[in-house]
Amino acid sequence: MYDNSRPDRYFSGAHQAFRQSLRAFVAAEITPNVEAWETAGRLPRDLYRKAGEMGIQGVLFPEEIGGSGGDFFMQVVVSEEIARCGAGGVCASLGSHSIGIPPVVKHGSAELRDRFAAPVIAGEKIAALAVTEPGGGSDVAALRTTAVRDGDHFVLNGEKTFITSGMQADVITVAVRTDPAAGGTGGISFILVEGDTPGLTRRELKKMGWWASDTAHLTFSDCRVPAAHLIGEEGKGFKAAMMNFNSERLLIAVQAYSMAQVCYEEALAWAQQRRAFGGTLAEHQAIRHKLVDMAARIDAARTLTYDIVWRHLQGLDPLNVHVARTSMAKVTATEAMKFCADEAVQILGGMGYMRGSACERIYREVKVLTIGGGTDEVMRNLAASQLGI
Repeated sequence: MYDNSRPDRYFSGAHQAFRQSLRAFVAAEITPNVEAWETAGRLPRDLYRKAGEMGIQGVLFPEEIGGSGGDFFMQVVVSEEIARCGAGGVCASLGSHSIGIPPVVKHGSAELRDRFAAPVIAGEKIAALAVTEPGGGSDVAALRTTAVRDGDHFVLNGEKTFITSGMQADVITVAVRTDPAAGGTGGISFILVEGDTPGLTRRELKKMGWWASDTAHLTFSDCRVPAAHLIGEEGKGFKAAMMNFNSERLLIAVQAYSMAQVCYEEALAWAQQRRAFGGTLAEHQAIRHKLVDMAARIDAARTLTYDIVWRHLQGLDPLNVHVARTSMAKVTATEAMKFCADEAVQILGGMGYMRGSACERIYREVKVLTIGGGTDEVMRNLAASQLGI
């Protein structure tokens, strides 16, 4: 299989040096604690501080606010290596800053960047993105949460749901309709809400998987937020939301094929040591074929994702092609994850059904990545529209 530990056209020596230090960090600080965090239902704040010290939270952000100014392949390294712990909830909550903070960094004022983005990058605060609503799902244009101007404040009313890190978040980037009369994609803005804002209430949600990630339903009842917390130009948030989604979908693809890789490695190790009918499982043709099929799907998803990122960094693809291929990568990678989780559980047999194996956990988590960031159906429709189909 592809060896992503050596420098090549995608990863420089700097990328790979960071990968090695991050791999050691995950092995020492994350993987041994996964079960405890799954039981607790959230990550400890100390982990965010350690991640901040490692530079994990700031790889894509400017140096002036504590980031390292890396390229998107550096973020790929982060996502791939954290996924080695085999717990999607850890990836989701530790990575919630990567969708919550980019609008602040790209479109927010210098004050917002310094007061809120910088502490998140340092691991001192936790960030979340609040877009999805109970009646909206992947249809951002249907959002109903309002922010009405009242003097030097906006007054927020509405609900958001399925918000990753929503219970602990200190900084919440909220998609709102600042022009309630506007319909569709019009009148949508981003606004930053602090976690202790009066009128904000949170209810924790219980999930099939991602147990280590706290997920919340948020209610905004006459929340008064300073007008200075508006992120970017009022009423121009829809395009920013779509571009934020595009980066999120690429990272979901990375997480998905990386989780598939965890399943493959666990199944391979088991097949090579487990004996049945006179030999190891790996010596039986049916199992060998399963493992090859797993490896092929992982390689296809990874190769597609790397190519999309590389071509985007080189400026080779027009936006519609980039969006379409990103949508395809998300579907390809999540289907690889589903396939590999299922086959890994089958290869491990009874042990694959027991708590404690990575493939059992990942098997419970496969559906969330086919839904979050845009469902498979939405991804296929988006790709079709961008390609003029």
